[in-house]
Formats: sequence, structure tokens, C-alpha cells
Amino acid sequence: MNPTLTPSSSARPDIRPVRHLTPRPPAPDPPGAPAWPTWGQRVLPTPLRGLLTDLGLWQDPTPLPPSQHLHQVLATLHHYGWCKSLDYSPTGRMCIRGAQNLLEKTGHVTPAGRARAAQHMQSILARTGITMPFFAWNDLPDQQFPAVQQLLTRAADLARQNGE
Repeated sequence: MNPTLTPSSSARPDIRPVRHLTPRPPAPDPPGAPAWPTWGQRVLPTPLRGLLTDLGLWQDPTPLPPSQHLHQVLATLHHYGWCKSLDYSPTGRMCIRGAQNLLEKTGHVTPAGRARAAQHMQSILARTGITMPFFAWNDLPDQQFPAVQQLLTRAADLARQNGE
């Protein structure tokens, strides 16, 4: 033992174990925009399609959770174009609600998943002091698509943080 060191100073330095944090899994690739609904998806009522699915005669896509649904809404708006004041414009553009209608009609989201996604959008709007429904906010005269993109992205992030 070194005579110049006191017993307390010669003790080993405080070594703390290294924590191995489990990295958060990366977000899955956002789904793309679906094709325009087929004749069967437009004409056949959802309960009848459900019966055909049970019989093995119809294959609906797997419904997405709210976080992925919101990314798919954004991809749909990029693919078909964004509009306001109409769910679907005569040229095929859509507002947020119109894109959600398309995705629900084609089986890409359940009504419950869509409702949860809408709650996340409303939560993001409420954080900025906006109390109107997201579809009314979409239709504001001075609304621009970058703000819509930001809303959908932030709502998808919120849904993912909540495990949805």
C-alpha cells in the first residue's frame, strides 16, 4: 500500500455497471396508398364482404393500427392529391376524412382503429389550442397541405408512443 494515500483514497474508483438499454424497435415502413376500390369493394356492403371472407371467397387486407393508418392516410393524400371542402373532389383528390373513408371501405382500417386515429389527431390539434374537429380544420380557407402533413405525422407519432 502506498504510504501517501489514505485508506479511503486508495479504494477503487466507483465503478457503476453499464446499463444495456433495449433499443426501441424502428418504426415499420409506412404503408403505401391503396389502389382505388374495386367494383366489389364499392358495391358489396361490408357485412356481405365479411361473410364472403368467412367462406374464403374474399380477402380483405389486414387492418392497420392507428399509427400505421395515419401514415397510410398521408400516403393516400400524396398519391391521389389533397383537397378541402369535399371528401372526394371530382378529380379524385381527397381530404383527410375522404382518405380515411377510402381506407375503411377497402378494409385497411377498422372503424375502431379509425376512431382512435381521429382521437390522436384531435389531441394534437388541442395541444395547439384548436378545438374544432380535424375535418373542419382541414377545410379552413387558408389551410395548406404542409400543415395537414404535420398533423398526420405528429398524430401517428403520438399513436405509436401510446403503443398503437
